[in-house]
Amino acid sequence: MPYPVAMAAGAVRVEDQHAASGRTRAALLGAIAWFLAAGAAPIAGVVALASFAAPCRAEPPTIRVLVLESRGGTLQVEAAGRPASWSIRPDGTGLRVDGRRQPRLELPGPGPHRVAGRRYRGAIEIDAGLGGLRVVNEVPLEAYVAGTLLGEVPESWGVTVLRAQAVAIRTYALHRRLRADARAWDVEADTRGQVYLGMDGESDSAWSAVDATRGQVLTWGGELILAAFHGTAGGRTASAEEVWGRALPYLESVPVDGEERSPDTYWRVPIGADELGRTLAALGQPVGRVESVAIARRTPSGRCERLEIRGTAGRADVSALELRRALGERRLRSTLFAVRRTPDGFVFVGSGRGHGVGMSQWGARAMAERGAPYRAILHRFYPGARLASIRGSETGQVAAGGSW
Repeated sequence: MPYPVAMAAGAVRVEDQHAASGRTRAALLGAIAWFLAAGAAPIAGVVALASFAAPCRAEPPTIRVLVLESRGGTLQVEAAGRPASWSIRPDGTGLRVDGRRQPRLELPGPGPHRVAGRRYRGAIEIDAGLGGLRVVNEVPLEAYVAGTLLGEVPESWGVTVLRAQAVAIRTYALHRRLRADARAWDVEADTRGQVYLGMDGESDSAWSAVDATRGQVLTWGGELILAAFHGTAGGRTASAEEVWGRALPYLESVPVDGEERSPDTYWRVPIGADELGRTLAALGQPVGRVESVAIARRTPSGRCERLEIRGTAGRADVSALELRRALGERRLRSTLFAVRRTPDGFVFVGSGRGHGVGMSQWGARAMAERGAPYRAILHRFYPGARLASIRGSETGQVAAGGSW
């Protein structure tokens, strides 16, 4: 579920894309055209993104996905059209491929190639990194969206949710692409980025949603937005400012109805006093055995911002986001919680899952079940954003998508 990597400076200025990416000017110009045509309307019609470059042959946009990082061991890789697999392991700054040393391995597109049992379209690059192996998949943008949709929402939620999610996924990936700097990939294939399943995650329904929204992205003032989303808001989304410290006009707090069926609407997590004390010590704030926990401050959406914790050896003022990361984000599902004393320690009672910013996926499902179209869902969770089309052509121009 996406969140900013280096926060949240907001949408990236498209004029700065040459500085923001290590790719060549020609590759960027051929991949995507960025300026909004005049007269665009907010979430009321698909508008065109006009090319800022001299005519050139357009290539489909691609996304570079970090699909695997290992700390050693052997990786099995099967290249498209090759009957046997390779055994690959790290060897210093290079690789051992079936016992032979080489600096890196590149498998060209279109694939599909199989890495660790999973199939991927596009090209695969494998090199040594962090004492292990690093695998990057460069995949066409729309195939990336198709391979990510069912990693983020269930297919059974229906076409409307899939379409809204497809637009958010595409926008987020391209936003990250512009912010990649010198990094060898644009986005991670897990919850640090978006849950990308490769070709094995595709389905007819996923491709139908991709085709129905092909090239559609969300923009604000001619810039791609940070299309954040999360599982369950707990009744109200959080603003970008309260979570990441930077106000973004399209990521304001909005009420959310219909999340009652989410398994994350209500949760409780018991945590012992000794464990809480050890966690605080690891955060550099030792208080001994914890005796009391109080919410010191809440955000405007009701989420816990800071806690005051007292123990046998002192007191600490702790960020709720920091405590959640330390205890585990799967365990402490959000910062929308209260804390109660128990005989054995404390129980955190909360609602929601994730950072709470942007589109609530369970909220989107509820809107779809009430008959809302995907455009209305996007308008609800990204107020004021514009829906635009980024379709490339032989001349590098972008065709208008028409009206809704």
